[in-house]
Amino acid sequence: MSQSQDVIVVGGGHNGLVSALLLARRGLSVTVLEDKAVVGGAVRTERPFARAPNLGTSTGAYLLGLMPPELLHELDLGIKLRRRDPHYFLPTTDGRYLLFGSDRAEMERQFTSFFSAADWRANQALSEEIGALRDDVAPTWLQEPLSIEATAERYVRPALRQVFIDLCRGSVGDYLARFDFKSDLVKAMYAVTDGFSGLYGTWDTPGTGMNFLVHNMCRLPGADGTWMIVEGGMGSITQKLADACRAAGARIETNARVTAVTTQGGVARGVVLADGRELAARTVVVNADPFRMRDLVPREALPADYHARIDGYRRDGSTFKVNLALRGLPKFTCLPEDRGQFGPTIHLLPDEKDVMRSLLDGFADVRAGRLPAFPTIEWYIHTTVDPTLRDPDGNHNSALFVQWVPYQLAGTTWEAEEARYVQHLLSICDRFAPGTSDLVVDSFPLHPQKVEQYFGITRGHIHHVDNGFGFADRLPYATPIAGMYSCSAGTHPAGSVIGAAGHNAAQRILADLGL
Repeated sequence: MSQSQDVIVVGGGHNGLVSALLLARRGLSVTVLEDKAVVGGAVRTERPFARAPNLGTSTGAYLLGLMPPELLHELDLGIKLRRRDPHYFLPTTDGRYLLFGSDRAEMERQFTSFFSAADWRANQALSEEIGALRDDVAPTWLQEPLSIEATAERYVRPALRQVFIDLCRGSVGDYLARFDFKSDLVKAMYAVTDGFSGLYGTWDTPGTGMNFLVHNMCRLPGADGTWMIVEGGMGSITQKLADACRAAGARIETNARVTAVTTQGGVARGVVLADGRELAARTVVVNADPFRMRDLVPREALPADYHARIDGYRRDGSTFKVNLALRGLPKFTCLPEDRGQFGPTIHLLPDEKDVMRSLLDGFADVRAGRLPAFPTIEWYIHTTVDPTLRDPDGNHNSALFVQWVPYQLAGTTWEAEEARYVQHLLSICDRFAPGTSDLVVDSFPLHPQKVEQYFGITRGHIHHVDNGFGFADRLPYATPIAGMYSCSAGTHPAGSVIGAAGHNAAQRILADLGL
């Protein structure tokens, strides 16, 4: 076994890098071991298109929204963010649309002319209430979590405490029903982008309310609550983190797969790598998801209740990421002129009369192993806001963020169905913007099984653990093995590109080391 060091970080995803950086800055000797050829986990900028090899794109995570501004300041990485204004585009096939941006008068005009004055009032009330909850809960994201009920008592203003508890424990459908929206299409838009994203559940599933709260915690400077595009793609974040780690004295090793955490007397002592090396450390912090972390130690090293807790988190990933190279911009029937509708999150939903049935039937299809005819789709074309990744041929990067699809298909395989389903999804784009399919130069699709293989996430679950689990219901940073910690997205506050799990795990480690 090698000479001992202070900390080994297993996995070079963004949370692992945040932990490594903060611990190295405190003078600890830190080594990061990443089993892939590059660091970053799912936070990468890549050039995956064979027919557009110079076109850059974010292949896993697409936007930065939830990293606390206090953490951004502490990390001091110099990340360049670009605001999306407008930030949401809801097209229809019947001429109506919503284009959400900073022009409130224009938003009100669209709501009242295309939908109703009642929908505008409901939208205003929702924005005001979720903004108040965001302000109240914000300090908890960089602290060890309390229970949902204790969080309400300590941090949430009295008038909203029960609202907060019901939101965290309940469904996004029940929460949105409080605001008396008349349009099912508008309700579905909010449910899809904030309640369903990365979660195995639908309109009436308990926990989708917690996911809705998580996705509304954007406090980035200048964002006005909207998620932002990172200049140079999401990999800019993890590359800057890696550079800062090295500058602080940490060592990063890629193609270094850890196969075991060594323990003695219930205490972590180091790791074993696939190449046979053994590295000693007094602290091991694991960035891998909870299921892969558990596989690194003998089953008997952890108590039964801890195994039960991890088993209770297991859900299939249900997200399909279709990364695209486009030779030009689509033309939407409802808004043919360019009014900034290409940079936002573009929401593709069925017609008003079909949308609620589609939300319930689509998830029922997924549970039965079937591919939904019209899944919920968020569509991105981020090179319209950040042109730095465009190639010399002028191609645009684009992505369809599809929720839901099954991890395992009934009666067939993803290998047999992937190409056909990608074409089907593009045909849905064609309904709103005819000719979109003809703009596709190349695609790089990642169904849940590919997400698992490509990024190394169990069952292809992009958040490690459903964001329906909130606060102290998530995995604790400290494990029952002394000296072994988790900093994965399965811990508080949630899955997404937040970095708070890495920060909070580092703070717990420093406290336990008496620093």
